[in-house]
Amino acid sequence: MLEFCDTHAHLDFDTFDEDRGAVIERARTNSLQFIINIAIDLESSHKSLALARQYPGFIFSTIGIHPNYTQDADETTFTEIEHLALHKDVVAIGEIGLDYYRDYATPLQQTSALEVQLDLAQRLELPIVIHERDSAQDLVPILTNWHQNLPANSRLKLNPGVMHAFSADQKYVEKLLDCGFCFGIGGPLTYKNASDKRDLVSSLPLERMLLETDCPFMPPQAHRGQRNEPSFIPLIAQKIAEIRGLTVEEIGAQLTNNARRLFHIN
Repeated sequence: MLEFCDTHAHLDFDTFDEDRGAVIERARTNSLQFIINIAIDLESSHKSLALARQYPGFIFSTIGIHPNYTQDADETTFTEIEHLALHKDVVAIGEIGLDYYRDYATPLQQTSALEVQLDLAQRLELPIVIHERDSAQDLVPILTNWHQNLPANSRLKLNPGVMHAFSADQKYVEKLLDCGFCFGIGGPLTYKNASDKRDLVSSLPLERMLLETDCPFMPPQAHRGQRNEPSFIPLIAQKIAEIRGLTVEEIGAQLTNNARRLFHIN
């Protein structure tokens, strides 16, 4: 039996306003068991949670402020973020992290917001969804230090979170694997020039990989130039299966179980 999931979608974005219901139905038709809808700011945290309430048991929500949107975040913002994160349909804090490619927020603003949200994740024992771009040299030490200082009985010790679309050097991958992080694998794996992504998928333990689309962005090769959506997940799983010499059924089952374990979805 085929089963998949999408651990990183942005179905609350306005690009889905015209046909969101149809997109979600196509995901079900293509054997997706659940979708994690990822927040990027306070507004999308509200929208993401609303989607989870509308599709209970199929869509789950994260709550958080993406590094590119931290310039306006203040104490009031994070108080509301914490309030939202207490809802039963919230399975993670994210997407959070550091992004030095864009300059929408200063490194200081990004780091401050990251540390506040890492503290929240620790207190609520919610895994983290991490965004990293051109910032691994600063981000990875912050994450490894956070993980090291987690209480010994924290459930985050074994399953701290996922590195979304991670593309930094292998030395950082090893440090994050040592902490127990998973790695999200998406559409770019299928691109013809994606040898670095294929190398990563070849080397990662199967139990540390998750399927993700990052829709509406970065569709698989077969849909380049189109809007990405969760129903394309089987194409990503098929590519992982080819690289690892397994069946798409085996990849789907393993990576869906990985997501259930990380996000505590029964």
